[in-house]
Amino acid sequence: VQLQASGGGLVQDGGSLRLSCAASGRTFSSYGMGWFRQAPGKEREFVATISRYGSTYYEDSVKGRFTISRDNARKTVYLQMNSLKPEDTAVYYCAADRGGGSTSNMREYDYWGQGTLVTVSS
Repeated sequence: VQLQASGGGLVQDGGSLRLSCAASGRTFSSYGMGWFRQAPGKEREFVATISRYGSTYYEDSVKGRFTISRDNARKTVYLQMNSLKPEDTAVYYCAADRGGGSTSNMREYDYWGQGTLVTVSS
């Protein structure tokens, strides 16, 4: 499986962006999908995940602002980010879990995309 993340860019404090992650392969619908991010000088951290059945889970700081969704027909997972803050600035990565669950544990993910940069200016 190959994952291609896109949609990053520069946005002002309070703005919105939608990230997309397009997957190759025929088994996308069976994967759990996740978004992670890595800010400069920091470790990669969990952002959001969606299981093969559509259940979702979010990191506390993004609850109510970010929404993860998936379109199995398009083999794409999305991250709608609203009310962005400067502390959301990071490279955002999508990942796929063959187990199909909704986990925040990076070690559970088998495939990773290349990342897309989100910069929120104050």
